[in-house]
Amino acid sequence: MKHKLIKSSVRESIGDFAPAFVSYTEDVLFGDVWRRSELSLRERSLITVAALVAGEHVNQLPYHLKLAKENGISEEELVEVITQLAFYVGWPRAASAIQVAKDVFCKDKER
Repeated sequence: MKHKLIKSSVRESIGDFAPAFVSYTEDVLFGDVWRRSELSLRERSLITVAALVAGEHVNQLPYHLKLAKENGISEEELVEVITQLAFYVGWPRAASAIQVAKDVFCKDKER
């Protein structure tokens, strides 16, 4: 089962340019890895958001913040996760992530 956000965003943005990358993203990452039963989708989202914040991968954060909400994590919980991470991964990384979260969540409310 392919995840609907990934299918639309990755295939539309780079499908013609990197079809193998799209296939691995849809089939392996979101088809196999994300569907393993050892962790829930909610847990996988928490881990992924934390890893993206820690690695300062803010370009990937908007998608994964939306996915986290889809997987049952509230905006308040996500802000709390980023706040907690500030003390472990560095204030600037968390500050950048908070700004991305604010932008994503405010845009969601405008719709």
